[in-house]
This record gives sequence, structure tokens and C-alpha cells, in this order.
Amino acid sequence: MKILILGAAGMLGRKLLARLAAEGLGGAAVATAVLHDVVDPAPSAALPFAVACHAGDYAAPGAAETLVAGRPDVIFHLASIVSGEAEARFEEGYRVNLDGTRALFEAIRRLPGYAPRVVFASSLAVFGAPCPDVVEDDYLCAPSSSYGVQKAMVELLLADYSRRGFIDGLALRLPTVCVRPGRPNAALSGFLSSIMREPLNGQEAVLPVEEAMRVWIASPRAAVSYLLHAATLDTGPLGARRSLNMPGVSVTVGEQIAALRARAGARVAGLIRPAPDPTVARVVGSWPQRFAAARAHQLGFAGDADFPAILDTYIEEELGGRLPAP
Repeated sequence: MKILILGAAGMLGRKLLARLAAEGLGGAAVATAVLHDVVDPAPSAALPFAVACHAGDYAAPGAAETLVAGRPDVIFHLASIVSGEAEARFEEGYRVNLDGTRALFEAIRRLPGYAPRVVFASSLAVFGAPCPDVVEDDYLCAPSSSYGVQKAMVELLLADYSRRGFIDGLALRLPTVCVRPGRPNAALSGFLSSIMREPLNGQEAVLPVEEAMRVWIASPRAAVSYLLHAATLDTGPLGARRSLNMPGVSVTVGEQIAALRARAGARVAGLIRPAPDPTVARVVGSWPQRFAAARAHQLGFAGDADFPAILDTYIEEELGGRLPAP
């Protein structure tokens, strides 16, 4: 089993690699893993399989051909310009998120007798306002951001290349992943992690939206489980519809803060400072608040129980179960 992870230095890439090291993939041991990102994706610990690391621009001419030359069995495509950056840097968002992915698919297509499983990390941003209270699996994609448009366009490419037999692809429309460890990034939804993560580390966090805003989220643990399940799923029943809405938890920002207060106390929750940002409120507020995710559930994808469970997962995995003094 040969694996390629694009975006391997990111949070999901690192957690995915750790799970592959601990569990293998679908009962099979991983023999080699090629890791790629714009920065050095070298793992911090020894792994039970061979690893090759590449740093660079995967959308640059010739990069995709190099990455797939070894014919990996499974490709996890996690690389992207994130939402806020894609909105601010229009041309770069399309170059990386769309053109880079098409170059990858074309590099695969040109290898005779090769059709790997491709698991693409799409996003709920492929939808936009107005949305129904519950988004069903057949609801129209109408993005409200350049990032969402780029993800939707890749979904169409993935479906067509799969239909033609060039790849065997799945696009997972991930909920907003929360609580993310590490430093803040340029994602417009990043505040959903920051308002939990920073207070738990004794730092102030900025809240750019109203507490009444409702969002659809999943823990990093659940998101990685989705990727692993998709890598070995029988795609026959999917037919031409290769994009799946992933399970998640529907919660308001106020309910998140209440869960933080219940776990860590009023002093910690008091480190959240309101600072309205109309752009963040407009874009994130245009995303769906709840999905039925019926197809995903039928195919065996299982998510988090509720937001307190998500918060507990972060405290367990990233803080060693330790809370700051109340």
C-alpha cells in the first residue's frame, strides 16, 4: 500500500499520518508514504513505513507528475488555499485550488493502467445562502465565496475523471473542523477554534460574529476518520455522485462558549472579546447550519456526539486532559 498526502504538514495531514502509522489502512499495512506541502512536511517521530518528503508548490509545472510517478494507491488531497486567503488573493486561490488539482488529475490520467483512489477534502462552503434549515444530499451547490466555488469546481472534475475511469475519487464535504490545535490560519471560520483554543491557553480570543450564529462542525478526530473510511470505501454504490456531505454537530457560537464555561470556568470563557467583522459574518453565515448527511450515514461515516464531546477531545488530545485554573 503506497500513500500520497498533499497538505501533509497541515493539522489534518499530520493527524492522518499518525492514524495511518497506528492503524494502517483498511486492515492493510502502509509500505510507503509520500508527504508533500509548501513547507517541509517531515514527521516529528519515527514511522513504521518508509517516508519520502517533498516541499514545494504542487501546482507548479511538472510537480504533479513527480508526485504521482510512484503510482500511489491512495491519494489524500488536503492541500488548498484556505477560505480567507482565497477570497483575498483571487488569482492565487484559483491557481492552487483549481488549476493545481486539475494538473494532478491530468498527471494521473497520462499514466497508462493507473486509476488510484483519490480522497479530496472538499467543504460545506460549496453551499451558500439562502439554505434550508436542514440541507439534504440533493441540495443545490451555490457558493458564496471564491473558495467555495473552487471546491465545487474540483468536485465536478473529480466526478468526471471518475466517470471516465481515470481516478476512483470521493469528495468529502467536511464540516468546519473545530477545535483545531496550533496557530490560527487565514480561514474565515478559524475563530470557531480560536475562541476555544486561545482561552484554554490563557490568551484572549476575538469573536467576529454574534453568539446566535449556528454552525456545522466536526472534531479533527472525526474528520480524519472520514478520510480513512473514504480511502477503502466501495465506490460502486455511489455511481456518478461522488460528493458526500459529512456528518457533523450543529451548534451556536453561544453554545460553544457555554460549553467552554462549563468545562473551564467563567474566567477562561471571559477571555473571549467581541469584535464584529462583517466579512466573516457574511461568508460564514452563508454556510449551512445543519445537514441530513443521509448518504454518508448509510455508507458508514460516523461523527461526533455533540459539542461538549468535541471540546473534551481537544482537551484530551492537545492539553493532556489538563484545564487552566478557574
